Amino acid sequence: MIKESWHSAIPNFNKFEDVLSHVDKIQPLSFLDLQPRLLSSIIRFDQLKSFPRFLLINAPDNFIYRQVIELSYQDLIQSNHISRVPVITSDTIEPEDLFGQYQVKNGEIVSITDGLLDKADSGYLIISANLILANPRAWPKLKSAILGDACSPLSSDPRQITSAPKKYYDIKLVIVGDRMQLADFDMFDADVRSQMCLFGEVELELKVSDQSFKQYLGYVKGIMESDNLPRLQNMQAWEAFLIQGARETEDQERMPLCLIWHKGLLNEASIESTHNDISATHIQQALDHKNYRQSYLPLRALDDILEGQVIIETQGERVGQVNGLTVIEIPGHPVTYGEPARISCVIHFGDGDIADVERKAELGGNLHAKGMMIMQAFLGSALNLDDPLPFAASIVFEQSYSEVDGDSASLAELCSLVSALSEYPINQSIAVTGAVDQFGRVQAVGGLNEKIEGFFNVCQHHGLTGQQGVVLPKSNLKHLSLHQDVVQALKNEQFHLWSVESVDEALPLIFGKAFRGDEDETILKKISERIEHFDKHELSPCGFLNKIKNIIGIH
Repeated sequence: MIKESWHSAIPNFNKFEDVLSHVDKIQPLSFLDLQPRLLSSIIRFDQLKSFPRFLLINAPDNFIYRQVIELSYQDLIQSNHISRVPVITSDTIEPEDLFGQYQVKNGEIVSITDGLLDKADSGYLIISANLILANPRAWPKLKSAILGDACSPLSSDPRQITSAPKKYYDIKLVIVGDRMQLADFDMFDADVRSQMCLFGEVELELKVSDQSFKQYLGYVKGIMESDNLPRLQNMQAWEAFLIQGARETEDQERMPLCLIWHKGLLNEASIESTHNDISATHIQQALDHKNYRQSYLPLRALDDILEGQVIIETQGERVGQVNGLTVIEIPGHPVTYGEPARISCVIHFGDGDIADVERKAELGGNLHAKGMMIMQAFLGSALNLDDPLPFAASIVFEQSYSEVDGDSASLAELCSLVSALSEYPINQSIAVTGAVDQFGRVQAVGGLNEKIEGFFNVCQHHGLTGQQGVVLPKSNLKHLSLHQDVVQALKNEQFHLWSVESVDEALPLIFGKAFRGDEDETILKKISERIEHFDKHELSPCGFLNKIKNIIGIH
């Protein structure tokens, strides 16, 4: 167990200080400069003369990405990296738009209007995968035309049809879609799984290194230049921007490449700027405005806690009750947000069954059920019992009315179960997140920034005591990029982060006692003593019947 300093809570770019101080000397870079795999796919697709005729590009399915892919093709043509022209992007695959139309007068064709295939002949046609999925009837004929089948235009008047000249096209088709759309396309057409299609991918993150960091700065400068945006003012402005990039990727060692994210933040920050540059203050003001616009639901959830409608305690001790951390996703709301959840466990007479109430109520997903079973397996192995537990237990997310999934609460659930078994209380000032494997190792989870900030907000409104904080997996430290309010509280020792690698490190912090070992008083020894006591006395048939008689007043 390690108490982390505030430096762990945000990315540190000190090692790139020299690069940032000379950022003006870095040349702007294009989209393809940071997409080497996509560039390789495009060039190889151009070099293949006859087959395959289809290139699938995994990218966000919107006009911005289709446009930048088209512009990338134009740049490669200008630099002689590819030879085929022209490059056409289409938002329709209706047959009359693809193949053109002819007009008939007195039984003869008087005019023919070219379609998209005529315009893209000898070059490339770029379309969305969603167009194919939304217009499945148009796909077989388009596919045949791309593969070399002769096609003819359609009549502009279905009542007047005549024999139109057929034409062969030399076109390569580029299909752009996200991973889910490409998966649906794969199911729709079995040929996609064969060698009929080449594959390319737009990478949305970049791992930071000495070389790639300079490239990333050039990439950001390229976006600012192409969108006519003010430049970032100085090193402080760049660091503020980079911190938000690490938060977007949830990784201190990676930067986002998403065009939409960059355009969104830089454009909004430019509104705050009255000059020709963007400062760190402007970036923070843009973020504050964004957070304010999106804060209604998170603040309503916080109000429910502060008003006592949802019970969350941030001080004192409770047996069988722990503060877990969750990430809330609400359809129609643009962001996820963190919220503490009270996880409780009670034990009673039984046959060793540990009930997952969420699962039984059909509110728990498969991953949550898996995490519960792994946690139970670890505890059973740690206790090393010859017989099943002489009692049953139930674990529940209190006041949870929607589906719970994921294994990130398994460490917290283990704490509540161990507390109920040992009757040792849990410190309510500490929230817990992390997944547990069968050997007691604490594993990384997602949404860590939102989870920590959600618990911090509750503690801040209840009143920071200097004892509150979060237990998290050590492997999650690289994912931290916390809000400046949390960082300041960490600096002031008002809030804390403890990183752990195993259950043996986590439980002493939460209970104030060792989980196992040679000490006179450990949690496992206490549980074993209670089990032995129950076997001999409380859970014997006579003892149990006498308890029932005493409760109902029979003498």
